[in-house]
Amino acid sequence: MGQIENQIKDEVTILFAGDSGDGIQLTGGQFTDTAALLGNDISTFPNFPAEIRAPQGTVAGVSGFQLHFGSVELFTPGDHADVLVVMNAAALKSNLDSLKKGGIVIANIAGFDKKNLRLAKYEDGVNPLNDGTLDGYKIHEVDVTKITRETLKESGLGTKVVDRSKNMFVLGFLYWMYNRKLDNTIRFLEKKFSKKPELIESNIAVLKAGYYYGDTAEAIASRFEVKPANIKAGTYRNIMGNEATAIGLIAASQKTGLNLFCGTYPITPASDILHFLSKYKNFGVKTVQAEDEIAGICAAIGASFGGALGITTSSGPGIALKGEAIGLANIYEIPLVIVNVQRGGPSTGLPTKTEQADLFQALYGRNGESPIPVIAAQSPKDCFSAAYEACRIAIEHMTPVFLLTDGYIANGSEPWEVIKSEDLPDIEVKFAEPREEEDPAFLPYKRNEKFVRPWAIPGTKGLAHRIGGLEKDFETGNVSYDPENHERMVKVRQAKVDKIADYIPEQALDAGEDAGDVLLLSWGSTYGAVKTATKILIDEGKKVSHAHVKYLNPLPKNLGELVKKYDKVIMPEMNNGQFIKIIREKFLVDAIGLNKIKGLPFVTEEIVKKVNEVLA
Repeated sequence: MGQIENQIKDEVTILFAGDSGDGIQLTGGQFTDTAALLGNDISTFPNFPAEIRAPQGTVAGVSGFQLHFGSVELFTPGDHADVLVVMNAAALKSNLDSLKKGGIVIANIAGFDKKNLRLAKYEDGVNPLNDGTLDGYKIHEVDVTKITRETLKESGLGTKVVDRSKNMFVLGFLYWMYNRKLDNTIRFLEKKFSKKPELIESNIAVLKAGYYYGDTAEAIASRFEVKPANIKAGTYRNIMGNEATAIGLIAASQKTGLNLFCGTYPITPASDILHFLSKYKNFGVKTVQAEDEIAGICAAIGASFGGALGITTSSGPGIALKGEAIGLANIYEIPLVIVNVQRGGPSTGLPTKTEQADLFQALYGRNGESPIPVIAAQSPKDCFSAAYEACRIAIEHMTPVFLLTDGYIANGSEPWEVIKSEDLPDIEVKFAEPREEEDPAFLPYKRNEKFVRPWAIPGTKGLAHRIGGLEKDFETGNVSYDPENHERMVKVRQAKVDKIADYIPEQALDAGEDAGDVLLLSWGSTYGAVKTATKILIDEGKKVSHAHVKYLNPLPKNLGELVKKYDKVIMPEMNNGQFIKIIREKFLVDAIGLNKIKGLPFVTEEIVKKVNEVLA
């Protein structure tokens, strides 16, 4: 065996792919945790099949996990992979386009037998490992299945159990290739299988077999090293977007002293928020998995009426079902946070794929004039601050609030600096005071300078008042069918939402000069790709700037003035053009759309290409 070269890399992207039963997500998650512990900056993108039990070996059943880690600051899971790990032919077929030319393919050759090739819809006699398909790539063909079985032949475990360990072989091999220690994954296995010592031993044995394979395989000419990133000192944890959302909601509950109540119904990709919240009963968190979406949100509305912080979570189809109840919360004028983890649509659409197509639903998806503030998170870790801010606006302005995330950032992960409670901004909670008999009559819809009505808790002395979905009298809250009063109430509910613009930050630039040739205007999870593209373009000498909008309703007060300082405004969106219509209508700016509706996030080069086309 020749001398192995050790190469230093600033950043690396690995894409793991295989059947959904191959442990792809666990393998990617373990490598991610190990990279995070070493101090690398990281960004991940899990990609799940839509079917719960897709036929094994088929393209429809391929599960993927892309990890971008480096010694530099990262904002995306990477455009194209440096390394593609495939456990079968279908995984190669569906992911080869995601690999850089000249990249490394690690293939489990047991997944390229006649049966697997047929299931992946390759023509008879065609095998991509030897027909020229992989010309120009570095190929490592490893019989992972055979070596795993050989390693555990004396274990006494059945073949099915043994084969489930083959992902540990791949993980061990990659740990060797990138100079990583096995310690973190060994601790994980000891905890996961604490009651099954035979599985601890078998998985560790296969993990080590993969690691030592790198030392003995003659075809391996290089190992790689990625140094820790230069991140400011602090306490960090790797966090997924849904986890960050849940923690942000709990933080707001703790900061305000309000009990958190989540009434909801499971739906992909939002269910993990419910699962996470349900573990925190010790923080006064109450979760109810209701019989359907409508019951879930109505329970949350009841909780808010009773003085709790009411939360409901869903994705687009569930939000559609909640529409009438959202209007009810709007006419009640009580705090409620509605989390929409967007996915591909319409209808059931693409349950496990990402999209940004629910903005119009959040803004307009209710009967009547029903204005509701809308905030969008920009990254997995930003889900924390976005959720906290949604709670602040809901409580201080007595209104339901939409928080938009999506499948990409909900399931993706990145390092998050843990925030101390005392460093969080205050949220003002103000309940209506008890009243004595001699006091003037309580007016439940009498407003303050923010157009906000009092939060009157049932059972409080002297605060009895009428509530319901029928239009209210401007101050008494009594049912009113008076046309003048209805118009007045419609206008004041809109004015209340508009007034929130005075209590949110003005729009700032994320990068670039405050005037120039092109402004890239983004929202939601397009942030990372747009930020990276902007840096590339500025480094090339282009007069390009980037502004990312977090507050979508109301918009920051200075946004119109800002966008008019640029010759061209380009708006990347993972929809058919929604936010662009808002910007054009409000500011009469002839913005240029860049739309992607493939269930996948933008890659940087797509944005760079569009800007160069516009500049040309």
